[in-house]
Amino acid sequence: MGNCYVVVIDGLGVGAQEDADEYGDENENTLGHLCEQTGCKLPNLQRMGLGNVIPLKSVPRESDPLCAYGKMREVSAGKDSTTGHWELAGVQLNRPFPTYPDGFPNEVIQQFREGIGQDEVLVNKPYSGTEVIADYGEEHLETGYPIVYTSADSVFQVAAHVDVTPVDTLYEWCEFARNEILQDEHGVGRVIARPFEGKPGSFERLSDQRHDFSLTPPDYNIVNRLKQEGVKTYSIGKVVDLFGGNGFTQFRRTKSNAEGISQLLSLMSAASDSFVFVNLIDTDQKYGHRLDPAGYAECLQEIDRAIPAIVSKLDEDDILIITGDHGNDPTSESTDHSREFVPVLLFPASKGEGVNLGTRSTFSDVASTAADFFEVEAQYPGTSLIT
Repeated sequence: MGNCYVVVIDGLGVGAQEDADEYGDENENTLGHLCEQTGCKLPNLQRMGLGNVIPLKSVPRESDPLCAYGKMREVSAGKDSTTGHWELAGVQLNRPFPTYPDGFPNEVIQQFREGIGQDEVLVNKPYSGTEVIADYGEEHLETGYPIVYTSADSVFQVAAHVDVTPVDTLYEWCEFARNEILQDEHGVGRVIARPFEGKPGSFERLSDQRHDFSLTPPDYNIVNRLKQEGVKTYSIGKVVDLFGGNGFTQFRRTKSNAEGISQLLSLMSAASDSFVFVNLIDTDQKYGHRLDPAGYAECLQEIDRAIPAIVSKLDEDDILIITGDHGNDPTSESTDHSREFVPVLLFPASKGEGVNLGTRSTFSDVASTAADFFEVEAQYPGTSLIT
C-alpha cells in the first residue's frame, strides 16, 4: 500500500483568493512577493515544480517537473491554521471561529478569573505576542495577574512568566478555559499557553513550551477515518494540537522546522502503510507574523535543502504532498494571516491525475486523495489528486 506524507509549510500562500477582499487581503501574495523582494532561490522546490504553480521572479518554471502541481482554494470561512488543517482533512466550516477585536466579553473574563483564582487579568485586547510581554511583563511580575490577549485570529492567549506561574499551571489554566468556557458561542479555534522568561527589557517567549488547545474537529475527518480503518496515523509538529489531540496513533511535537524535518526523516525510515501529517511552523510563527521577509526566505531555503533527503526516503509506493494552510505575507503591512490560495505539489508526478493539477476547488482534495490512496470508503467535498 505505501505511505502518504502531507507536509504543510505553515503560512505559504500563492496569491489572494477571489474572496480575499472580504478579509482585507486582496493584495496579498506570500510567495510571489517574497521572491520579488528577496530573490529567494529554491532549486529543489523549483525542480519539484513550485515555480509552475504561479509565476515567481526567482523560482523559474520547470519543463519536466518532478511533481504534479497546482494550487488549492480554501472554502471554509476563515484563514487560520485550525481552519486550514481541518479543511485539508475534509472538514469545511460554514462560519468562521469567533474573533474578538475589542477583547473578550466580561462574562468570559470573569469565568476565567474565578476558575483560576485570580482577581484580575491584564490587557484583554488584540496585541502582538512579543509586544504584549514587553509592555505588560513588568506589571505581570509585580501583580501576578496573567496576561490575556487575542489577535485577528480566533485565539485566546494567556502569557505568564515562568517565575510567577509554573508552565504546568499555565497549561491547566488554558485547559480550563478551553473545556469549561470557550465552547459554543465563544468556541475560539485555539487557546494558547504562552510562557515567557527574562527580566524587564529583555523578556523572551519560550516558543518550545507554547501549547495549543484546539477545538476537536468532527469525527469524520480523514485522520480519524484512517485510524478507524487500521491505518497508522502520525503527527509531526503542531498538527496533533490542531485536532484536539485526537486521531493520531503517535505524535511528535517539535521546537523548530529543523527538528520537524529530522523527525520526519527518522519516521520515514520505519513507517509502513502510514499517514503522516507534518506542520513546519517557522515560516508563519517566526517570520510571517513578524514581517521578516529575509527570515522567511532563509526558512524556505532550509526546507528546500531537505527536499533531496526526503525524496530519497520515499518508496515507490509512497506519495508526498507539499502544501500550505493559509497565507502570511511577510512583505505586507499586516502581521495577520492572509486569505490566499496555497500551492499543492504531489510527488511523484506520475501518480497525479495530470501533471498540471490546475486550481483545485477545496483544500479537502487532500483528504480525498488520502482516502483514495488507502482505499478507504469516505465521502469528502473534494476530488482525489491521484489517478
